[in-house]
Formats: sequence, structure tokens, C-alpha cells
Amino acid sequence: MVHHQQAAGEELSAAPSASRSADTIAAIATPPGIGGIGIVRVSGPAACAVCRALTGSCPPPRQARFGPFRNGDGTAVDHGITLFFPRPASYTGEDVVEFQGHGGDTVMEILLDEVCRAGARPARPGEFSERAFLNGRMDLAQAEAVADLIESASREAARLAMRSLEGAFSTRVGECAEALMSIRLYVEAAIDFPEEEIDFLAESDVAERIEHARALVARTLDESRRGALVRRGLDVVLAGAPNAGKSSLLNALAGRQRAIVSATPGTTRDTVDERVRIGGVTVNLVDTAGLREAAEEIEREGIRRAREAAAAADLVLAVCDDAGGDEAAAELTASLPPGPATLVVHNKIDLTDAAPGDHGRPGHLWVSALSGAGIDVLEQAIMGHARRGGGENAFLARRRHVDALERALASLDEAAVEARHGNGELVAESLRLAHEALGEITGAVTSDDLLGAIFGSFCIGK
Repeated sequence: MVHHQQAAGEELSAAPSASRSADTIAAIATPPGIGGIGIVRVSGPAACAVCRALTGSCPPPRQARFGPFRNGDGTAVDHGITLFFPRPASYTGEDVVEFQGHGGDTVMEILLDEVCRAGARPARPGEFSERAFLNGRMDLAQAEAVADLIESASREAARLAMRSLEGAFSTRVGECAEALMSIRLYVEAAIDFPEEEIDFLAESDVAERIEHARALVARTLDESRRGALVRRGLDVVLAGAPNAGKSSLLNALAGRQRAIVSATPGTTRDTVDERVRIGGVTVNLVDTAGLREAAEEIEREGIRRAREAAAAADLVLAVCDDAGGDEAAAELTASLPPGPATLVVHNKIDLTDAAPGDHGRPGHLWVSALSGAGIDVLEQAIMGHARRGGGENAFLARRRHVDALERALASLDEAAVEARHGNGELVAESLRLAHEALGEITGAVTSDDLLGAIFGSFCIGK
């Protein structure tokens, strides 16, 4: 496991180099099921003692040994392989023993019970990875990547999670932190020696160095936002006038009758969500109420929610009835909130005899939700939009990572403004806030509440 040094700093203390727990933990490290290999993992100072209790001795480090696993009276409860990983070169940085036996709920539960009777206790969710973090085997971003890799909903998400696990994201954040630390050292040293009658902000390259750090953080933020899209899936909102065929289009993309379809205008009163896979890409489809002037209070609320969903979307499918022509399409797109990418979908070509496809007009597609004509081209367009969110340099960031980078960027913007006004102390404070925000990502700056929330979302065996 890759471990990266944090940037030095008086208030950026690194994670503890020793575990906060002196006890030994154990958990079933494979999903419940029948057949296959079942693994019970043990970590802590009593791991070898537990191993001797169940197998008679502890095997040489990293050498597999086959034999029975026995209970307290010597009766074999299973046969399998035992592996021993001594500290500190183990996943958690502690002594780790793995018992690999026959899979299945019952036999694994029996084996876990015997391990706990021999001196271990059941692990909390994420406690193995938490100990790896506390023992310096990985930083916080890498620990979160373990959970992201397990929960990956697509190949692209798995690839980006592996990049973070191997330290690519942490390395980039470290580069940002080092750039900030270099500026901080200069600025704070200059402030500490006021007898030097020199305008150090004007006479030095502080402004340029702040801009360089800002550009690096901004690039990291952009790549993190794109990776965050891959992690959570593409939010695609279907918006349009009543009876344009939005619900039918959602059903066609979902491959099932998810939304109610009716010829009566205003049938959809609230948003209807459906999570689907399109070509290996996770897509969150949202059907919305038809956009029009409504007199009824419930429908007005549905339309308000439709506009709200469209404003927050990654991609808006502006669905219009092809019979309305370009005028109806232009009127619809003009009524949509600005910002999100928009693809105009001319639906119901089964009634207008138009050919499916883009007709050579980028940003427009002609389809029939009823017959399925052009749906494959629409799916390809959605996949293309989603994959633009990935890329070789994207990071599978979490919301908290993006928030921290946004705060760091905002603080650097403030530092640049204060530098132009010659306010050295305020420059130093803004740089400190930016530096601390970056430290939250890797765990150089953290709190017990944050750790509890992060590792509590992991599965038990990790």
C-alpha cells in the first residue's frame, strides 16, 4: 500500500504513527454466500495467539499453510489455509492473520466465533482500514478509495478508484500542499521580521506563486469534479412540455414501465427517478412534470421541482414533440435553466415519418420512444457525455474532497486579493485556511467525528 508523506506545517500534524487500539479485532472478510473461499481476518497484538489457539502454531510470514481450524476442545470446525503478515508490513500495520476456509454463512460464523473466543473481538465497520490509516499505511483519501473500489458501479469507476488507492490523488493533493507551504514559509517569515523595511509582497514573486498554486488547485478541483460524476453516476433530467413523451422515453431507456404513461396532460406531478446502466455507465434518470403555466397548486409545485431538477442536472434531455418543429424546440430550450448541458430530443417520429438520428445537427436527436427508433443513438450520446467526465487524469473524488478543494481555491482567491492590497497578515491567514482545507483530504487535518463518519460507511471486513 502506498503511503505519502504529508507537507510539513506547524498546524498540519500527520496521522498518528501508532494505532489507538491495543485490542485485537476480527471479521469475516468475504461476502456471505454458499461455496467459494471464506476468509476471517484478524488484526492486532493477539493475532498470533489466536492463530496458535486455532491451528497449534503461527506459520512463517507470508507462507501459506494448510490444516484444520480447531475449537477449544480440539474438534476441527473447518480445514483451510492460514497466512501470517507480521507488523508493520501488513494491511493494517499490525500483526494480521487470515484464515481461509470453505465459504458459507454457517461455517464462517462458527470460525469467527472461535477466533473471538481465542482473544479477538468483532471489528466495527471499516476498522481494518481505519487502523491502516492510523498506523500510517495509507492516508485518508487512499482509505476511502478502498470502499470506492468495492462499491464501483462501472469499470471506469473501478479504474479511478484504483488510481486513488495507489496514491495518484494523494500525490496531487500533496503537490498542492507543498506549493502552499512554500509560499506560507516566505510570507510568515517576512511578517516575523518587520524591521526589514521592504514591501515583500510588492518586491517579490508572491503574487505569481499564489497564482501558480491556485492554478494547480483549480486543475485538481476540475479533475475531481469529473471523477465525482463517474462515482455517483450521470444525473440526466427529462424536461419538456406535457405529452411530449418524457415518461415513455424514460421507460424506453430503463427497459421497463417505470413511469406512468397517459395521454392526459399533467399526469406526472413529481419527479420519478430510475437508476440504470447504459453501456457500462451508471445513469440516474429523472422524469419531471410537464413545463407549462398551471393553475392547480399541486401541478405548480411539480413544475417548480422539474425546474429545480433541471438546474442541478449533468445533462438535460429537452424532450419535444417532433410535430411542433424547430419553433417548439427553441421555445422549450429557452425556458430551461441555464448552465447544464442540453440535448434536444425530438420525440414521436413514428408520427412524423422523420428519420432517427441527429440529421447533421449537433445537440439534436430524433427518436421514437414508442417504436424504439433512435434510442440506441440517444444511449450513445448519453454514454459519450458521461465518459467526458472521466479521462485518464480524473480522480474518483467524494463530495467532501470537492468541498475541501473548493474552500482551498476560495481562500487562494482571497490571498491573491489581499496580496494586491499589501495586507501580509491577511495573505498569511488565507494561505493557512487553504492549506488546512487540503490537509482534510488526506487526513493531515482531521477529527474523530470525521473519521467515524468515513469509516462507519465501510463494510465490516475492511
